[in-house]
Amino acid sequence: MPLKILRAIIMGPPGSGKGTISTRIVKDFAIKHLSSGDILRSQILNKTAAGVSAKKYIDEGTLVPDKVMVDLIIGELKPLQQNWLLDGFPRTVPQAEALYNQEPVDVVMNLNIPDEIIINRIKGRWTHAPSGRIYHTEFNPPKVPGVDDVTGEPLIQRDDDKEETVQRRLAAYWKLTKPVLDFYRDHGILMEFKGKYSNEIWPHVHKFMSTKIEPKQYTQYKGFS
Repeated sequence: MPLKILRAIIMGPPGSGKGTISTRIVKDFAIKHLSSGDILRSQILNKTAAGVSAKKYIDEGTLVPDKVMVDLIIGELKPLQQNWLLDGFPRTVPQAEALYNQEPVDVVMNLNIPDEIIINRIKGRWTHAPSGRIYHTEFNPPKVPGVDDVTGEPLIQRDDDKEETVQRRLAAYWKLTKPVLDFYRDHGILMEFKGKYSNEIWPHVHKFMSTKIEPKQYTQYKGFS
């Protein structure tokens, strides 16, 4: 009898620590992490039918239609004979419905971080543009405010890190994503993890994942991150 494959999705707003939690899941569990962006690039590179179709829309500067995105993702997931964790998809209810019909998802984990925490986390980032060094006014401040530790050159705040930009991105995310979360909630497979930091949420994610697949280990993390 073939082993049951765990089909999981991780969701969360930009700045929620989704990448951090996904990396930790992969480290402690036998599961493959797949991001929709990586899948899109891979299928375009390999010139699959869906990849060629998606590239046409991208080259024209238009959104890739739901059906094409679904074909891309399904084309990557179907051959997998192992547990998988999907990140960055679905983004719309039609995508969620199509995925659920073709590759029934077992669980959807949503990182529910308060918007104000995300805004404060991101707006505290300052960058030394020439080197790419990143500082944070709270978690990793420069020795002298506004100045790079190594060169003494001024730090800048990227447009993506400015408070008004983060607020716009969060508003757009929730407008698009709330119906998707409601879809999974209605199907009884949505699991919410609330907290301020990845290290606060991680033990609960690990405990939950351990009820689905056998963990390889439990890695503990300390501090506020």
